[in-house]
Amino acid sequence: MKYIVTLRDRTYEVEVEEGQALILDEYEALAPVKHPVMPASHDSASGGPSTVAPAHPHPTDGTVVAAPLPGNVLSVNVTAGQTVKEGDVLLLIEAMKMENEVVAPCDGIVQKIAVSAGQMVNTGDTLAVI
Repeated sequence: MKYIVTLRDRTYEVEVEEGQALILDEYEALAPVKHPVMPASHDSASGGPSTVAPAHPHPTDGTVVAAPLPGNVLSVNVTAGQTVKEGDVLLLIEAMKMENEVVAPCDGIVQKIAVSAGQMVNTGDTLAVI
């Protein structure tokens, strides 16, 4: 049987056969993508903040939590608007009969949950935005 195991930002592809294990491949796990936060624009006449909102705000401002591996979302443990701490379990993904915890990469407020339980995801798909 083959397993994909992630430990401390390193992912190992392991094959287990009758009491012995063999590492097939080792690679770096995908890190969350951080998007810059845009500073508030200022009204040139008053020098204060502008009251005009951007026409098309980017829906993923914040830290994007991406799927570290392909699989099935078993459960989503947080909701939009919830405050999380770095390391909190956001959701579980089942891959090759193993449950994999996806944890918050930073402290913050969950802005968006992009998946639901039962949904299939691929490596790199956006799961949530903090």
